[in-house]
Amino acid sequence: MAKSPSLDDYRVPYFGDKKAAKFSLEAIDPTAKPFSTGSKDGDRDRLAEIGAKIDVQQERLHAQRHQRVLLVLQGMDTSGKDGTIRGVFHEVDPLGLRIVQFRAPTPIETSRDFLWRVHLQVPAAGELAIFNRSHYEDVLVPRVMGQIDAAECERRYRQIRDFEAMLAETGTTLIKCMLHISKDEQKNRIQARIDDPTKHWKFDVSDLEARKHWSAYQAAYADALAATSTEHAPWYVIPADAKSHRNVMVGELLLRLMEGLKLEYPPEKPELKGLKIE
Repeated sequence: MAKSPSLDDYRVPYFGDKKAAKFSLEAIDPTAKPFSTGSKDGDRDRLAEIGAKIDVQQERLHAQRHQRVLLVLQGMDTSGKDGTIRGVFHEVDPLGLRIVQFRAPTPIETSRDFLWRVHLQVPAAGELAIFNRSHYEDVLVPRVMGQIDAAECERRYRQIRDFEAMLAETGTTLIKCMLHISKDEQKNRIQARIDDPTKHWKFDVSDLEARKHWSAYQAAYADALAATSTEHAPWYVIPADAKSHRNVMVGELLLRLMEGLKLEYPPEKPELKGLKIE
């Protein structure tokens, strides 16, 4: 009998201080749907159930105002970062939820270390923050474009590990998802944006330039994931060609993480017992 899929099957291994073995995204099929119910309608129903449960966990997190949760979403252009946020958090009260989108750094940001602008946006106590792109852009784009050398890339990996360790040690639970799509699926999604006038605002000519470097980006992602997937800040590779499956898998992952925090509402206030409002 075939083994049921486990979320841990898609977790990038933790290599510790040893030089990571060569990790390749080619081993993970972006068209796979291991956590799908078998239909889009079924996936939507399942996602609504997951979303309602995440909403309960998020309310407890916000009421408690002690722990913090950070969800990082990375992926190639059109991999569905925006769609994942809309889908997974459709049922979640926006109170205590914050979405941060990282674009190309401004001159003010580039005049400081690459983590400066990121540290400003980490979740506060009681907050669930979602990074739409993140500090990992700084070990992807500059590497592929030849703006940093291998030694600087390794330094940044180390600085990221230290940064995320500091966050974990001060009460932030991190979970990082790489939305993994195929080159063919990206082609279809970019073409859809070109063909539909209502989607032209989503199209950027830079997407075509980045697509020319597909193999280089896949290699950069693989190295970054292997170098920074730690016990306290793991990476998960999410097969994302199927949008409904992508959303279900990210939702399942986040729900499992939040339930594992054993979040509770703050203790009741004895002075309120029997209080009647005139």
